Amino acid sequence: MLLKRNKIKRKSNLDLLDTLIRLGLFLIALALLLFIVIFCPVVIKEIEYKLSKPSKNMVVLAPKSSSIGVTNEGKEIVPVDEDFSIVVPKIKANSKVISDVDPYDSKIYQKELTKGVAHAKGSVYPGQVGNSFYFAHSSDNFYNANRYNSVFYLLNKLEEGDLFYFSYKEELFKYKVVQTKIVESESINYLSGKTNRKLATLMTCWPAGTTLKRLVVVGELVE
Repeated sequence: MLLKRNKIKRKSNLDLLDTLIRLGLFLIALALLLFIVIFCPVVIKEIEYKLSKPSKNMVVLAPKSSSIGVTNEGKEIVPVDEDFSIVVPKIKANSKVISDVDPYDSKIYQKELTKGVAHAKGSVYPGQVGNSFYFAHSSDNFYNANRYNSVFYLLNKLEEGDLFYFSYKEELFKYKVVQTKIVESESINYLSGKTNRKLATLMTCWPAGTTLKRLVVVGELVE
């Protein structure tokens, strides 16, 4: 009788151990799946960047100088929207800009970020004195983060001296990077800061696909 009880107890312990192992494997698989969902787009962008190499020598053309798109075997870029768009040759970013987006109202900017990069309401426009502020934030969950942040996934590749451009009202404005910095997520001084220089600030969440910190890239207009 005692032997039978021990066998039953041993079997029960083995069943419990088997259940725990299965649960552990399931949680590991779930974690890997979430990791892939969150960071797969980032990894793809990184691989593409490594394979294609930095595109510092690409020429950004004024909107009227050519058809919309990429021409001359990828050596020239025409902004996708002549009214308002941003081009970052080094990372091959070419996106429409949505103007006057409230950066403090998530319901508004989450919707607008599905259409392109957001220009912060209250900040100046390209070519003007002051700080022109742009963002492509990650959002409130991993699904939206991957949708909204893709334009600026590789923004961390920019260094001092690199160039980015804005097409605004059929004019082209060139900015040279003067600062790159990782700041706390609640830092808003880059948004509200006043200056007598002609600056453009690009901000995105960092690391890409998360909301832990912010990556800031500041450029100054090349007259």
